[in-house]
Amino acid sequence: MSKIEISDEELNTIQPGEAITLATVMAILAIAIITVIAYRLFMSGEGAVKLPGGYSFQWT
Repeated sequence: MSKIEISDEELNTIQPGEAITLATVMAILAIAIITVIAYRLFMSGEGAVKLPGGYSFQWT
């Protein structure tokens, strides 16, 4: 693999951070889903959660 030197203009056009942003959004979404599941299980007298893949949790 050969290396090609890029100019200062090309260096200024590089915008890093997309992967970090995507990972942050996915982490916040996962935390939100877990929070909703925990709320439904523990804050109600009887709770049940059914997730895709055949997983189900019940709180009686």
